[in-house]
Amino acid sequence: MKSDIDLSSIKSSQVDHLPIVSHYAKKMGFESIINELVPTEMDIDPGKIVLGMVIDILSGRSPLYQLEIIFNEMDCELLLGEELPDGYFNDDNVGRVLKHIYQTGTQKIFSTISIAVVNAFNLPTNQVHFDTTSISLWGQYLSSQKEESPFEITYGYSKDKRPDLKQFILSLLCVGGNIPIIGKIDSGNASDKTLNNNLLSELSTHMKRVGVKDDAFIYVADSAVVTEDNLTLMTDCHAFITRLPATYNECGRVILDAVEADQWQDIDYLAQVQPTKNRPNAVYRIYNSTVTLYDEEYRAVVIHSDANDKRRQKRLERDVARSFKAINGLKKLAEKQSYACREDAEMMAEKERNKTTDFHAMEVTVTENHRYAPGRPKKGEQRSPVETNYVFIVTIVEDTEALEKRRKVAGCFVLLTNLFNETEYSGKKIL
Repeated sequence: MKSDIDLSSIKSSQVDHLPIVSHYAKKMGFESIINELVPTEMDIDPGKIVLGMVIDILSGRSPLYQLEIIFNEMDCELLLGEELPDGYFNDDNVGRVLKHIYQTGTQKIFSTISIAVVNAFNLPTNQVHFDTTSISLWGQYLSSQKEESPFEITYGYSKDKRPDLKQFILSLLCVGGNIPIIGKIDSGNASDKTLNNNLLSELSTHMKRVGVKDDAFIYVADSAVVTEDNLTLMTDCHAFITRLPATYNECGRVILDAVEADQWQDIDYLAQVQPTKNRPNAVYRIYNSTVTLYDEEYRAVVIHSDANDKRRQKRLERDVARSFKAINGLKKLAEKQSYACREDAEMMAEKERNKTTDFHAMEVTVTENHRYAPGRPKKGEQRSPVETNYVFIVTIVEDTEALEKRRKVAGCFVLLTNLFNETEYSGKKIL
């Protein structure tokens, strides 16, 4: 039987996971948001151009100048809702849309889309997490130093261990499922402490746009948020959880209190995946206490992780080995010294005793070292030294108190919060 289908008219394209992307974009109203925020007088929809760029990124990312070729071969009706004329994604159209996006403000667009995502997919907003990362770049980027640049690409603290490269800072505030609702780019030398402070000043306004009141979410951030100004802002406006930096004396004090009290509360593991033989989940236990920072009392929860304990014990072993190697070098130098009089030797011995490393010290004893004339003494005569010098006998001793202290606190860190009542995480009460 002969088919009436003209096989030459059939066009095929590989779409993989992209229809799912298209469906999610439609559900959140992605195109209409872009079209509303980025008005143009062009004969194209900027929303379709931006959605096309998103689809391209999620399919492997092609250079912008190849978008026209890519979408000529794609099923645009399936992915973008309608067939598009050739040249829709040409360089001019894409470039002009990007220019209008810049003029509108990328942060404004991102914020509006994030609110639509939260509402469309009913994302949990009871906890918001803030963090930053550095993005390293190659090149001079001299133009970024002009006054009109929104941020400066420059040298700063590199979180990816590349201090030789210039960078910028990416900040994200995420809700449940690690979905970002605020994204911002700052200069490469921006301080995490300042970025936290700037966000905290605007957080209430932004969360209200999502429909979340101040007392309906917990602000979670890393230890960079712990400054006097930031703690004041958070205490006045938000519930928060962060990590207390080890640079604060209260951190070491409360960890030692927990170790000495030995009244831990076991909370098992918190991972959402089941442990395996080769990848067991970390088991946690906690100890509740309080600390005083800047004349204000906060709740401090000492967390002990068995996985962190194992890592730190191994690191402690390496630190002890380095300490011994360093003190052994000092021992060899001390034993090479000699002195003509005991007084000088005793004075220098005291200085040697004060030389210590992290876990070791030296016990130094002064002893006589005689040099005798060659040959045997005459019969009946005692052998007399022709020269007497004073040298050191050095013994390396381990600082057991410092070592035991480090062993006890290994695996511990401190969470700082203004929540004094129990809260839940993954169905388990941990605070």
